Amino acid sequence: MAFRYYTATTLDGYLADDHDSLDWLLTQPLEEGGPMNYDDFFAEIGTAVMGHTTYQWLLDNELADGKPWPYEIPSFVFTHRTITPVAESITVVDGNPADHRDLLTEAAAGKDVWVVGGGDLAAQFAEAGMLDDMIVSIAPVTLGSGRPLFPRRYDLELQEFARNGAFLCARYSLVGARKPLAEV
Repeated sequence: MAFRYYTATTLDGYLADDHDSLDWLLTQPLEEGGPMNYDDFFAEIGTAVMGHTTYQWLLDNELADGKPWPYEIPSFVFTHRTITPVAESITVVDGNPADHRDLLTEAAAGKDVWVVGGGDLAAQFAEAGMLDDMIVSIAPVTLGSGRPLFPRRYDLELQEFARNGAFLCARYSLVGARKPLAEV
């Protein structure tokens, strides 16, 4: 069982633009069954966790046309806000990821936990010692600003890479928090 951050980013390190748009992502060519593809990744996932912004994006963009909640697996939304879940599989939690480790592990039922996003939540999981790897599909696009991929200083180790359509896909393990040079 592992805690995994699987996402896509622009070449300059943004998950979404300043208006939470993913139009940069949805226009890139991708091989559905290619390297590090979503279906193979998702087959190993037992539960999903996300922050409020990711949850709201799903509501506004995926469910807006009457589609059902996209995950039949247990899903957890980390937020300080009061929200009403749109599906029975959704649980709203507050606080540090470490406070919910046992709950998430139990919900995953022996499979992996997917940290869907955003970047700040993934960084909180890393700080809690609950992020084993990052699988990032890097698009050949720059935005200049937006929602950062991972807004903390961390050292990573490249484990694997491949090309999938327009994307450079890379899997990294987390080495640890990066210390300023003065502290080394």
